[in-house]
Amino acid sequence: MEAKKISEHLSVSKQLSLAEVREAADAGFKSIIVNRPDGEGDDQPTFAEINAEARKAGLEARYIPVAPGKLSDAHVSDFAEALKALPTPVIGYCRTGTRTTTLWALSEAERGGKSVPEILATGKAAGYDLSGVAARIANGGRVLTGTASESHQIVVVGGGAAGIAVAASMLARTKDLDIVIIDPADVHYYQPGWTLVGAGIFTPEQTRRQLDSLIPRGVKRIKAGVVAFDPDNNAVVLEGCRVVKYQWLVVAPGLKLNWAGVEGLPETLGKNGVTSNYRYDLAPYTWKLVNEFKGGTALFTQPPMPIKCAGAPQKAMYLSCDTWLDKGILKGCNVEFLVAGPGLFGVADYVPPLMKYVERYGIQLSFGDNLIRIDGSAKTAWFKKTGKEGNSEIVERRFDMIHVVPPQTAPDFIRASALAADSGWVSVDQNTLKHTKYENIYGLGDVVSAPNAKTAAAARKQAPVVAENLLADMGKLDSRRRAIYDGYGSCPLTVERGKIVLAEFAYGGKRVPSFPSWLIDDLKPSRLAWFLKEKMLPPIYWQAMLKGREPLAKPKHTTQLEGKTS
Repeated sequence: MEAKKISEHLSVSKQLSLAEVREAADAGFKSIIVNRPDGEGDDQPTFAEINAEARKAGLEARYIPVAPGKLSDAHVSDFAEALKALPTPVIGYCRTGTRTTTLWALSEAERGGKSVPEILATGKAAGYDLSGVAARIANGGRVLTGTASESHQIVVVGGGAAGIAVAASMLARTKDLDIVIIDPADVHYYQPGWTLVGAGIFTPEQTRRQLDSLIPRGVKRIKAGVVAFDPDNNAVVLEGCRVVKYQWLVVAPGLKLNWAGVEGLPETLGKNGVTSNYRYDLAPYTWKLVNEFKGGTALFTQPPMPIKCAGAPQKAMYLSCDTWLDKGILKGCNVEFLVAGPGLFGVADYVPPLMKYVERYGIQLSFGDNLIRIDGSAKTAWFKKTGKEGNSEIVERRFDMIHVVPPQTAPDFIRASALAADSGWVSVDQNTLKHTKYENIYGLGDVVSAPNAKTAAAARKQAPVVAENLLADMGKLDSRRRAIYDGYGSCPLTVERGKIVLAEFAYGGKRVPSFPSWLIDDLKPSRLAWFLKEKMLPPIYWQAMLKGREPLAKPKHTTQLEGKTS
């Protein structure tokens, strides 16, 4: 017997034999629900036989037969009533367990006990793909009647940097396209600017614009949240059970900042000296804390990878230290950088120039330290410290201020979907960014599984790759030429006010500087790189990247017939 736990009260299984009924009783189950109709298979015991064996074993049994493809609302109600009435725990079965899991999912949706992503994730964890009934789950578990699906040629999920850039990129190449962007937000943020907000250089308002003002001309926008995908039927399910059909799908919703992943963190953010540049409303509080700091212990944290802009945690630290150095109070500051990973930066060539600033500011480095709990009012944080041998201990740290970077994951509706790899990120080919299973789906930005740094610079390079490959698949560009993404990412490391180490790299940690070393030496702090970050990159973002203009972002290509790269 292979029972897969779905909830506290229910486990599911493939077809049980008569002998396995006794095993179920021995395993502690109190009831059986049979969802497979009699006579469906030659080797299948009838319900009467199962029921008789169940009685011998002291179990109750309930028969709710569901023929394949004919699961009705009445079946869902009967299943929900059985779960409520029968002694628990219950084991339910059909031929494979799929119908039983589907009945649970729809009854849970009818009850309103869980969100759509939570229900899908539960099924997925047990090995059952429920995406085919996602719309029905979103409809409260009831059969859809008269739901008119909206259809578009290209659906882009996500109105962030990647989503807008790829839509603009496609339109820059082919005007005659039916594109819709789906995103529930009102405001679009230039997130790379929050580091400078946290240093008092930018105002928060410089980093925000109304999302509708950025949607490319000719692109429709649906203001709604996505709750699920049904890729086998080329459908996206929105909140409120609205179904949008597509010919081509581009998935770019970004990632989830899991603030609740650190115990006590949501309750203390923005007060008690606890801040983060990873949120629009908190970056100004970072500057307030830094500017008013009189000395003491300042902690800066970095969670396990992958995270958005892996250099941002230490950027905040360097700029803070530079401010305190300028004020003459740095010697009275105990600054510690607590990193969950094993090193300072993922690209080894950039570590030596960064270490010069670590030493200059007197920063203490602690590797293998992952923030797990914080009590802001007590000014105390707890870290799980893992040694090189894998042994771990809980370490307590006191602080006067702390800059926290939350753990980060793919959004719930992505992790629960059939689009996700085992890691939870959208599974794509790292070179073409096409989905590894579905030929008409692409992904880009922070949500994809490719092993690149999750930065806006990466999305800038990925957008034309997806645009050209998707249009080639549609027959609007030469299908023999495939655009290739090399893993490019960039991290302008703000090591002091007015100077930046401009880290640029590709897959495998290979340095790929955009400028000759006589102009900007990427291994040395540069004033010109600071000028680029402060003055040039924001207008490049707003006026070029989001409008389909691609300076320094034209992709390389592989000609399939010849295998040549250009």
